[in-house]
This record gives sequence, C-alpha cells and structure tokens, in this order.
Amino acid sequence: MRTLMDGLHNACFMATLVECVPNFSEGRDHSIISAITDAMSAVDGVTLLDVDMGADFNRTVVTIVGPPESVLEAAITGTRIAIDRIDMTNHTGEHARMGAVDVVPFIPISGVSMEDCVQLSIRYAQHVSSEFNLPVYLYAESARIEERIRLPDIRRGGYEGLPTKIVDPDWIPDYGPAEFIPSMGATASGARNILIAYNVNLDTDNKSLANIIAGKLRTSGVLKKDDQGHKIIDTNGNPQRIPGRFQSLQAAGWMYNEETAQVSMNLLDYTVTGLHSVTEAIREEAALLGLSTTAGELVGLVPLNALLDSGGYYNGDASMTDQRTLVDCAISGLQLDVLDSFIPENRVIEWAAGVN
Repeated sequence: MRTLMDGLHNACFMATLVECVPNFSEGRDHSIISAITDAMSAVDGVTLLDVDMGADFNRTVVTIVGPPESVLEAAITGTRIAIDRIDMTNHTGEHARMGAVDVVPFIPISGVSMEDCVQLSIRYAQHVSSEFNLPVYLYAESARIEERIRLPDIRRGGYEGLPTKIVDPDWIPDYGPAEFIPSMGATASGARNILIAYNVNLDTDNKSLANIIAGKLRTSGVLKKDDQGHKIIDTNGNPQRIPGRFQSLQAAGWMYNEETAQVSMNLLDYTVTGLHSVTEAIREEAALLGLSTTAGELVGLVPLNALLDSGGYYNGDASMTDQRTLVDCAISGLQLDVLDSFIPENRVIEWAAGVN
C-alpha cells in the first residue's frame, strides 16, 4: 500500500494537480467513511490528504489530490458508495446539509485552470445524475445563474426543505431529476478557489451569542429590523441588511459540543480576509459580550501562505522570514493546538505534498 508521503511525493511532480474536497453526511460510523475513502484512494494517481470526521455535525470532510481524470473518477467512486451506505432519512446533525453527498468542489492547484475544474464539476454532475439518478446543483464558478453561486443559497431550507424546493421552477436541479429522493437528497458541485474552513470556540454554551458575533463579521451581515423587531423592506420589496465587517467570509454560530459554542466560518479568499483578521475580530466582539476565545480549529488542510500571513501578524517582527517560525507563531496565536496537536507537516498543503 502506498504511504501518504509516497503518494504525495509522486503527486508533486505531476504536470496537473487538482484538489477535491467532498463532504459526506456521515460523521459517526467509521466503517462507512472507511469504505468511501478506501475506494477513493485506491484510484490510481489519487492521494488521500485528510479525513475530518465530526460526530456533532455528523459530517465528514475528505480531501484528495491528484491529476484531473483520477480525481474525477475518485469523486464518482466515493459518491457511488456514499449513496449506497448513507440514508438521509436517519440523518441528524448540527451542520446545514441537503444530501448524503452534500457538496463536491474541484479546486485548481497546479497546471490546471479554473475553467478546467468547471468542466470537471460538469462531468461529475452528468455522470452521477445519469448513473445514480442524483439531483445535482452547480455552484461557485460552475453556476449558470447568479442565484446559485453561493452554496448557502442552494442549501437554504436544508434537507427538510428539499421536497418543496426541488420542484420549484426556480430551483430545478442543473442535472438529474426534479424529484426528492429521501435516502440521498441532493448534491452541489462546482469549481472554486481554496476555501479555508475555520472555527473559533468560545467560553459559552449559548449558540445565540456565537451567532451574534458571526452576523457582525460575515459578508452578508444581518437583517435590518425596526424597533418592533420587524424586517425593514426596501422599495423593491427586499429585506435590507447591515453588511458585516469582512469580505469573502461566511459565518454562523454553531455548537462544538454541548458546553461550547463556536463561530464557524468559511474563508472564501484568505488573501482578502485572513485567519488572524477574523480571529482578532471575534476576540473583540466576544469581549463586548463578556466572553473569550478558547480554541481555534482548522478543518482539513490549509495553504502555507495563509499561516505565514498570520504568523507574521503574531510574530510582530517584519524581518522574520523563517517559515517554520512563522507557522509556529500562527499556530500559537490562532490557538490551533488547544483542541488537539497541530502537526503542520500533515496540515499544510505544500508541506504535506513536499513542495516546500
């Protein structure tokens, strides 16, 4: 069997490299996830970078990398097993979801354009909708209409709202039947830039407080309301919003466990909104509520430059260029080593792949 580093050593010399990060709606049954990931990593040329299972979310985020055709085959293979083994009628979990295979993004890493990944997502949607009768929505760079660019808009209403949504003329799937199939739900697929899934835990069990903080930070902000708590509507009939502090940021309040609320985020472009920026903002907003941050959590792998940027902030020495020192400063400043050990050689994409 190939080791992780053997596969990645070979991968880094490939002319073309694509990352795929499918999210499966199962985070408690290890046998199901093992069946999925074993089959995906068995595809020639594909290396399994990370498997992040979350019991409370009942969700697993899988990260694979390889040449485009191999990654596409692995994504289809994982989907085949997931819809056979995961029954959404029995699914409960904290995270928003709408299907057994909830989302399948394709991400250009090297020698591959965004348009190449758009075509991969379309081919994936064509295949799984044909073979499995699976409804698929295209999102992000693959979206065909503006209303489907953002994943939260596609997911709005969740699995429970899908029976009504999927037959709505405005929400007919891009591929597959406009039919609610209870066991599998629906899937979203698309091409996007590297997304950093990042959570910050708070010393409270009140999810509402975490959501208040999230609303002040996320790009979409919060709804404007009058003194009676009613939404304020503009002249076109649309609810008005108070924008959040950051661009390219999605955020919501969730529960890490029964005792700990967290601000759960997706950084859509870390070069615009960085890890340290949102962390410090959360600390500011938390202090106003009498709270403190207790830990940071990265889901999956992270680009080296994202940690170097944060390391530079927390190090405070503009002349520092040693990458390991800066990464260690980021780990400490972001509290990434509180919940569990954070081994950068396994969690930084470039270092795991042996590129830097």
